[in-house]
Amino acid sequence: MKCIHTIHIRRPIRTAVAVFALAAVPAGAVAVPTYAAPTTTTTAAAGCATGWGSLPEASTWQGAGQLTNVRTGRHACFDRIVFDVKGKPSWLRAHYVTNFATVGEGKLIPARGGAKLEIILLVPSYDDEYRPTYEPADYDELTNVSGYRTFRQVVSEGSFEGETSIGVGVRARLPFRVFTLTGPGDTGRVVVDVAHTW
Repeated sequence: MKCIHTIHIRRPIRTAVAVFALAAVPAGAVAVPTYAAPTTTTTAAAGCATGWGSLPEASTWQGAGQLTNVRTGRHACFDRIVFDVKGKPSWLRAHYVTNFATVGEGKLIPARGGAKLEIILLVPSYDDEYRPTYEPADYDELTNVSGYRTFRQVVSEGSFEGETSIGVGVRARLPFRVFTLTGPGDTGRVVVDVAHTW
């Protein structure tokens, strides 16, 4: 299988065994519990109850697209990572792992944080001609998360055989939620929020 040079070949393609469906919804959005984010950044932990958990989250919704960007943001009750996709995002899985490793090679990737959240997207970071659609300046620091309450580091595990794997070093094994959004136009987003506290 051909892979572009700038993307680390990091882990063989996984079979979607025992995939947990978040919910069946029309036209590409994965349903999640309703949650209204507070408007201040100093909300007490008691006001941040989410009802989320730390078990694996996944969707089985099928789409087609390529990863174009990874970005993060801080919110009152959680830290957020967003994956921008040209086209519609497809199957994804987020789960805590013991270590991050390169796709294919299995080489360990050191990451800061007391826990490691792996996010696997069934979208490549290259197009049909194997030209990069997402090419970060630093594969070990995809975004600057210094000063975040939960995130400690965001690393690339690689993109191979249509999958892209991202590792997020977090402060501790904290609850999270995963959902996808479509639009504007022919774009989509995969969103993962990790709470500041239980």
